[in-house]
Amino acid sequence: MRILHFYKTYFPDTVGGVEQVIYQIARGVSAYNLETEILTLTKTKTEGTLFIDNHLVHRVKLDFQVASTSFSVSALLKFVQLAKQVDLIHYHFPWPFMDVVHFLSLVKKPAVVTYHSDIIRQKFLFNLYRPLMHCFLAHVDRIVATSPNYFATSRVLDRYQTKTQVIPIGLDKTSYPEIRSELLRRWQARVGNRFFLFVGMIRYYKGLHILLDAVQGTDFPVVILGSGPVEKELIEHAERLGLGNIYFLGALCDEDKVALIKLSLAIVFPSHLRSEAFGISLLEGAMFGKPMISSEIGTGTSYINIDNETGLVVPPSDPRAFREAMAFIWQNPEIAAKMGKNAEARYWQLFTSEQMAVNYINLYKQLLVEKTTH
Repeated sequence: MRILHFYKTYFPDTVGGVEQVIYQIARGVSAYNLETEILTLTKTKTEGTLFIDNHLVHRVKLDFQVASTSFSVSALLKFVQLAKQVDLIHYHFPWPFMDVVHFLSLVKKPAVVTYHSDIIRQKFLFNLYRPLMHCFLAHVDRIVATSPNYFATSRVLDRYQTKTQVIPIGLDKTSYPEIRSELLRRWQARVGNRFFLFVGMIRYYKGLHILLDAVQGTDFPVVILGSGPVEKELIEHAERLGLGNIYFLGALCDEDKVALIKLSLAIVFPSHLRSEAFGISLLEGAMFGKPMISSEIGTGTSYINIDNETGLVVPPSDPRAFREAMAFIWQNPEIAAKMGKNAEARYWQLFTSEQMAVNYINLYKQLLVEKTTH
């Protein structure tokens, strides 16, 4: 069976949550002899095809962007060509241009959409896009939500309950690097081994200003790993608050990331808006047995982190509540360690890439059977 994934960005050009999901699916299904190809856009001059691990990545030129939506004429042409050669199309929502390509290409293959997030920020443009979105979601064969929490709270998905199913995002722990003790010692000398860690892109919905407000007046060391559009504003905010216990490390390689996760006391994840639909880096913390602090926003973050079991869940946009949660973890190391063990157990129970891959394979097979019998 050959599967074509279609999304606006992918490795190695960009590193984000959706890219990681596509990578983990492709890696997982390959163990069951499924072939994966990915069509994506690139801002670089290195168009063409490359191999990443065990799957093909086709990169075509990004022509222009409007309100975070990427457009590409060559993507439409390449999609038509590739769609004829595969058995099934796997889309990743949201990306309005993808909906346009779906209809213009007149694709007849079974189609799955992984629904990563509602559209939150672009309210005016969303109103213009809404009719096309609903045509697209009504036309595809199946929609996949990444957590029962998001499925239950999305007004969009509420209209498609009969064709939506939940497949949680999974990670393959063996795809993460083994860490040399020398690297651990180097980071330990720089940041210690008792600190709160945030990992992720520094975007508006990550709520990092809430985290900074929470640590004002405390001695809690906080390490922030990542870069992004609001990074400069965040650093300036820390300076205004006079925070001397914050380490802004920028973007780092996977080896450094895993070393810092292993050294950390707990993972902090203050995302306060529904744009944070799941939280891959939160799941990475659970995978390495770390307690978590997150906010209740009705999404997958509270499917990964169960309050008082794997960590603490606090109201969104509440620095005082976040500070109290950090103080509890700091002052109760034995309870924090137990929460970390619970978090890792929950990862093995629900969030391995093998489970995700098997669930998608079963879905793919089911859709192919349905198409051949109708």
